Amino acid sequence: MPTIIVPVGLNLGPSYRYVTPPDPTPEYWEVRLGSDSEELTDEEFQVWGRAFLDPERHARLEVNRETLQRDVIAAGNEPATPGPVIDRLLGRGLLIEFDPDGELEKAFRRIKLHPLAEGMGNTPEEPDRRLIGHNGQAHAKVNYTVYGMWAYSSSVGSLWDACADFEAGAKEQREAGEDVEAATAAEVASELAKTLPLLVASGCAFLDLAR
Repeated sequence: MPTIIVPVGLNLGPSYRYVTPPDPTPEYWEVRLGSDSEELTDEEFQVWGRAFLDPERHARLEVNRETLQRDVIAAGNEPATPGPVIDRLLGRGLLIEFDPDGELEKAFRRIKLHPLAEGMGNTPEEPDRRLIGHNGQAHAKVNYTVYGMWAYSSSVGSLWDACADFEAGAKEQREAGEDVEAATAAEVASELAKTLPLLVASGCAFLDLAR
């Protein structure tokens, strides 16, 4: 599977100048990243924001550097050549690339996953699936493992730490005689990686830097 790209950070909106008459052009766009905030130019924000805009393609793991460049160009806004902007955003930690079927420890040690939506539990028809959404409308349907990572993983140091904790917890439960399947940190990360883009693009979660 090709490397996919997912936005990192929480949008805090535009910041306008204190001038008279008012200037309708933002001085910068602010994005929370870790314990600080990043100031994005309009070009940078156009690219960063465009990475959120297609949950269905994110669900199919089809958003990558090439498709993001095409989407920015097709939108008809600046920048006309988005490649260098994508590189800058990757370097600043505002975008992250990883292969969902590849080695994930390095990428997952850099980020944390924070829930933004409501957990809606399961249903009588599909007790093995949990729903996540807003105002009673489900935007994502996930299994128990992903649901637990979505709900609780932000309480530990990084997303990889949460995967390792899941492995250790499953081992302890099996040793205590509970009927729990074995799961390595790598297996949990692989399962989560395939749902992570949808969770972010649908507004059910945001990624942040682990610091």
